[in-house]
Amino acid sequence: MHVRRLLPIAALLAATIVTPALADDWETCAKGAGDESIAACTRAIKSGTYNGRVLALAYSNRGVEWKAKGDLAKAVADYDQAIKADPQQSAAYNNRGIAYAAMASYDKAIADYDEAVKLNPQYASALNNRGLAYFNKGQQQRAIADYDQAIKLEPDAVRLNNRGNAYASRGQYDRAIQDFDEAVALDDKYTIAIYNRGNAYFAKGDPDRAIANYDQAVRLNPKYEDAYVNRGVAYEKKGVFERATADYDQALKLEPKDAVAYNNRGNVHLKKGEYDRAIEDYDRAIRIDGKYVAAYFSRAIAYEGKNKPDQAIADYGQVTKLQPQNAAAWNSRCWTRATTGRLQEALADCNEALKLRPDYINALDSRAFVRLRLGKYDEAIADYDAALQIDDKKVASLYGRGMAKRRKGDATAGNADIAAARAIKPSVSAEFARYGLLPPSVDARNRAD
Repeated sequence: MHVRRLLPIAALLAATIVTPALADDWETCAKGAGDESIAACTRAIKSGTYNGRVLALAYSNRGVEWKAKGDLAKAVADYDQAIKADPQQSAAYNNRGIAYAAMASYDKAIADYDEAVKLNPQYASALNNRGLAYFNKGQQQRAIADYDQAIKLEPDAVRLNNRGNAYASRGQYDRAIQDFDEAVALDDKYTIAIYNRGNAYFAKGDPDRAIANYDQAVRLNPKYEDAYVNRGVAYEKKGVFERATADYDQALKLEPKDAVAYNNRGNVHLKKGEYDRAIEDYDRAIRIDGKYVAAYFSRAIAYEGKNKPDQAIADYGQVTKLQPQNAAAWNSRCWTRATTGRLQEALADCNEALKLRPDYINALDSRAFVRLRLGKYDEAIADYDAALQIDDKKVASLYGRGMAKRRKGDATAGNADIAAARAIKPSVSAEFARYGLLPPSVDARNRAD
């Protein structure tokens, strides 16, 4: 399941200081926006009239407009010139830091925020933005320290929201909710903080309070697509599949290219046993994002549900290509290959899963099953033993070990394991029979696998 979380929001670009208008171009450069402002700033810069701090402001203002248009390289170039003209202009460092952060050059961004704060220790926006850069680098404690300083200087809903996200990323959901509450208290229409508070409640295992927050977010912003997606996840968690599907449908009306919404709606169909509809949604998700691991994995499960092992194996293979460290995918392909008689290939897959995670109980059980099918009973028993040391009530491992012991000729010990497995799950014999391993009453007559 894929739940999609919103990243913290950077503060708006720092406003530059507006000097008295010296000319129409300067006035437009300082106060205008968009292409008009860029053109006016350019004429002012080329006029040769300005130097020092005023020239720096013209470059900085034009940089802000380039950033707004998404031309980060030109924005950085203008901030470079602004800093060259006036090395004491802290706003230019802050704004260049924002441009670098938008380019995911977080170390460069932090260096600029450092300089901005050195020039102006009370610069709350630069402190907040440095916190955001540290957040994106995964250094949550340093991010929180910067948010603390920024909030102390200038309490602000955005900064509280950012700090809440940092706490949430550390698993400190109650502390995060406290910040989201304070953000909403400052701005009761701040939908992003309300949405993030819903995410924190969901992560705490409280889908009802999560839904209440998502409800509030979509009431304030009926086009808040992410809130519909995550509310769908919460309803899915509660087993209210119709409501979940309705939310995913609404999200897809708002954003028809949302691969996550398609994947999540596919998961609902999968849970309802609607394999064809699930596959259709996974197909759409993969067409939008060809590297969407979760959609490949879930589609493989749906193909297994339709008894199409070749397609399932192909999808598990896509997962292992995209994520070679995904032990679950190696194990799942091992199991599918094992249950369809491709035992040597299955063994290789299980070995890879266990190389990645030596104590992976499901892979131990799967490899034991492969070895049982191969007639390597001692090796099968060793793997089943290892799995049962992790969970002594794992039904498949108990039953499989019993079958291996019986085939070795130890009927007493084998029957004890099989009886223990049946006591926990009476249908286990029928499940093994589907894989070609017949129950003891038949197996005793030496029927083949």
